Amino acid sequence: MLNMNRKLAQLEKQGGKIRVGLVGAGQMGRGMISQIEGMKGMQVVATADIQPENGVNAYHNAGVPTNQLLQTNDVDKADQAIAQGKVVVSSDASLITNLDHVDVIVDATGVPDIGAKIAWDSIMNRKHIVMLNAEADVTVGPILHQMAQAAGLVYTGTLGDEPGCIMELHDFADSLGFEVVALGKGKNNPLNFFSNPDTTREKALQKGSSPKMIASFEDGTKTMVEMTCVANATGFIPDIPGMHGITATVKELPDLYRLKEEGGILGQKKIVEFVNGIAPGVFAIVTSDKKEVHHEMKYLSMGDGPNYILYRPYHLCSLETPLSVAKAYFDNEATIVPHYGSVAETVAIAKKDLQPGDALDSIGGFTAFGRIVTAEDQRKWNALPLGLIGPHVRVIKAVKQGEYITYDDVEFTQQNTIYRLRSMMDVLAK
Repeated sequence: MLNMNRKLAQLEKQGGKIRVGLVGAGQMGRGMISQIEGMKGMQVVATADIQPENGVNAYHNAGVPTNQLLQTNDVDKADQAIAQGKVVVSSDASLITNLDHVDVIVDATGVPDIGAKIAWDSIMNRKHIVMLNAEADVTVGPILHQMAQAAGLVYTGTLGDEPGCIMELHDFADSLGFEVVALGKGKNNPLNFFSNPDTTREKALQKGSSPKMIASFEDGTKTMVEMTCVANATGFIPDIPGMHGITATVKELPDLYRLKEEGGILGQKKIVEFVNGIAPGVFAIVTSDKKEVHHEMKYLSMGDGPNYILYRPYHLCSLETPLSVAKAYFDNEATIVPHYGSVAETVAIAKKDLQPGDALDSIGGFTAFGRIVTAEDQRKWNALPLGLIGPHVRVIKAVKQGEYITYDDVEFTQQNTIYRLRSMMDVLAK
């Protein structure tokens, strides 16, 4: 990763560039386009958004001249324009995955079913796929990863998202032979399981964000999803359903994340967690069975032991995604993928009393929030993976507020891409 600047500079010097196709020109996508415009050896050559003016504005904000931009839903015209050095904006996501002059796809939609379809189409069209869509990954990431591997392609999460940054800390510590006790992230707002777009609307307007997005942060869903990504990538699991979610400072964490018999809060090691009070950072708690290593860590002012914290006080979201794009392109390597398949799941919990006939809306909505559990518990309880919810899922049995929503409680009136992929994944797992 440290040499990526030189690899990109060399590619540009040779007259080449990594041609990126982006789906989703919201806040994350817009930032990524501008970041890449300032880089060597890479360009977002095509962008799709259901509101194409979002893509146009993103390029304008990045300094791309109007005469260098073509709006079209025609694949041939788009490919020709890119070959002539122009950039393309479309309202059709499928156009991006079908372009010959695109090397790597980035999904920045945040919508599970759309992300699953983009990933599927990218792999079918033999293109690497970088997911800014943890919600899709925790639902069907294992099968998409297997498909990409079989095709000699990269399916990956992204650096900059907390899971990718945590994975970086994990791999650093693991490669050095440290024992990794816990992996986690900070949460920067109080947990309110029943937050919804109505309760967050004013805050969202102030921030220029979507009320549903803010609700998915406040109700804990986003945190649960992100730590499920980490679990499936590392084999670590939540110590308890939903994780402990303590409030603490960075300095306090090494002592807290010890086994209960050692004075800590853990029932086991190798767990995923979140902490109130240390956002926007991510962390790894590490230890060693070597006396000299402990001596050196103390000498280096890493604490008194036996546990130590590796802490990264920032994550730059989509601004770091270009490094995952480059890693896939140059090295055919992923930033974070579900190496362990599905060891944890984010499952749906009722936000309110649900009655037969009610439709489940989407993540950050009024009907359900997410909770991380082990995959073993998900199967035992037949709990519904959160990434499958949507208006096409209808309740057939009453579910009380705060209860797990199970497969037995709902019916699917439509079998979309993510449902079909999940069904395939579940069959293969048996």
